[in-house]
Amino acid sequence: MSTRPAVTSHDAVGLLRGMVEIPSESYEESRLAHYLLKVLESWGFTASLDRVGNVVGEIDRGPGPSVLLLGHMDTSAGRPEVRLADGRLHGRGTVDAKGPLAAMLCAAANARTFRGRLRVVGAVEEETPHSRGATEIVRQGDRPDAVIVGEPSGVDAVVLGYKGRLDLQYDVRCASTHPTNPQPHATELTVRAWHTLLDVLGPTSHHAFDRPGATLTALSGDLETASARLTVRTSPDFDENAFTEELRRRVSPGDVTVVHSVPACRVRRTDPVVKALTRAIRGQRLSPRAKVKTATSDMNTLAEHWDVPMATYGPGDSALDHSADEHIVLSEYLRSIAVLSDALDELFLSLGHR
Repeated sequence: MSTRPAVTSHDAVGLLRGMVEIPSESYEESRLAHYLLKVLESWGFTASLDRVGNVVGEIDRGPGPSVLLLGHMDTSAGRPEVRLADGRLHGRGTVDAKGPLAAMLCAAANARTFRGRLRVVGAVEEETPHSRGATEIVRQGDRPDAVIVGEPSGVDAVVLGYKGRLDLQYDVRCASTHPTNPQPHATELTVRAWHTLLDVLGPTSHHAFDRPGATLTALSGDLETASARLTVRTSPDFDENAFTEELRRRVSPGDVTVVHSVPACRVRRTDPVVKALTRAIRGQRLSPRAKVKTATSDMNTLAEHWDVPMATYGPGDSALDHSADEHIVLSEYLRSIAVLSDALDELFLSLGHR
């Protein structure tokens, strides 16, 4: 077992600033991946890059449960100035989601009483529809006993679940005709398809977890050919097959293609990971909160394939995701490291008999 000194607050802040100073928009995570590879190796992890570019670090502390901590390296577009002011670190990714990933790395290194195997993954392409990094981790087949996903929940909150996502492509082609011809043209049919989608969905909301929400994300075309990209954030009871079949029936002669889909996910408050994080938050003299989110994360991808204890946690205010003023309060970031370290110890106690 490594005798390396514990990761200090100074180390933790230096790690996060170093990560934020390296731009890593989706598909451009390689430089950050190699930076993290060196950090993990210096902290006593066995570390490597997998075939899609994920950073995978592992510490084996003897017999015990296997816990996966997975966050993502990629960020949305934009490069606001990286600066430290008034106890806040500003810059792209401080919240979504380099802060949560850095907290996981520090917590795993500092969880000295945990016995078992800790695997920390910095995943690629979470901000894209296909979540290629998390999908690759599932494909590798190394199913853990428990999972913590790193996303901004707030230092005192645990995320129990996320809405799902259904990405559709609508394409239509019409015969060449004069603009005054009363027959509907391709662009008109595409607009009709959007309104038909809303009609098939029924009541929608981007704020309610139990209702789907729809977005017309792209639209292009002319009188002869047109296309649209339609995204539905799906609720837990959403029947994707029935919905898609009905939509196709009603928008003929156009074609509807499923580009990507992942179902909603939700765990109970009694989930061992939720309980471990909740106890650890209380240990920091905070009042724990549980929440669900109406977006989608890598938790959806992992939960679709693995029926294991799982929840999402990480520092940062998600209202700042992708914003020009994205920043993280460093005192909360440091407290989240303590929460995660204590939660890992709790998981050893609750899962160690397995």
